[in-house]
Amino acid sequence: MKLPARVKVVEVGPRDGLQNESVTLSVEDRVAFCLALIDAGLSVVEPGAFVSPRWVPQMAGSEDVFKALPHDRALLPMLVPNRQGYERAEAAGVSAIAIFTAASDAFNLKNTNATIEDSLRRFEEFVVDAKAASMFVRGYISTCFGCPYEGRVEPGKVADVARRLIDLGCDEISLGDTIGVAVPSQVDNVIAAVSAHVDVSRLAVHFHDTRGTALANVLRALQLGVTIVDTSAGGLGGCPYAPGASGNLATEDLLYMLHGMGIETGIDLEKVAAASRLIATRLGRELPSRYLKAAGAVR
Repeated sequence: MKLPARVKVVEVGPRDGLQNESVTLSVEDRVAFCLALIDAGLSVVEPGAFVSPRWVPQMAGSEDVFKALPHDRALLPMLVPNRQGYERAEAAGVSAIAIFTAASDAFNLKNTNATIEDSLRRFEEFVVDAKAASMFVRGYISTCFGCPYEGRVEPGKVADVARRLIDLGCDEISLGDTIGVAVPSQVDNVIAAVSAHVDVSRLAVHFHDTRGTALANVLRALQLGVTIVDTSAGGLGGCPYAPGASGNLATEDLLYMLHGMGIETGIDLEKVAAASRLIATRLGRELPSRYLKAAGAVR
């Protein structure tokens, strides 16, 4: 089996995970969560988003979270939806941003009140400035494997959006299975279509484990040359605009598989599990990570 020697894990729990929780955590709790993840060895952690607290109250105070973190120990991309969000990022001294669109217009309209074309035009207003300021720019594409409103999404549509994001100046593209419908054969089709326009070294995969196929999909992506995987500590997350979508692939579950296969990550699995338990107590609920549940049962 052809597999990479090392995988970069992008931790999205403090942003993509917590923004979908009914409990809004304090800045202090979010800082403690991020610090625990950085201490575990994660080299990329998304601490928050510069979005309106009216629409996403869970992300209020993201400037304060970012400023409280050690910027020399991990890359800390902040999600920005528009020019206003970018200006907040610039003022905060951010060195990496993330932008997001979808491969389905119906989903993008529900999520951002904009078509794909509209969202790309918004990004044109500030990504060039971000690159001029030497910022790292990450582009997320939702619904790459299926849409809750449109159903099947053609790989060619995903490839077109990815190509346009690269043309805008994105350094990395994350391909998202927002509703957790993907199976390994779809991973083949989507990666093949996108890699015709974007080098596979710049691609990340972002799977939700709604139907239990996330690890199988990651394994297939790794076999195809992908070396960047998005995960969320404890399996936090979901999507308010994707009915039935459960959490992201848990960081612990991915690490257990990778380390068991001899693939390096530089991350301490037990420290990630401890960070997840910490945030679970703050949220007042059990998290879906299978590793956490198994470890708890052993104890």
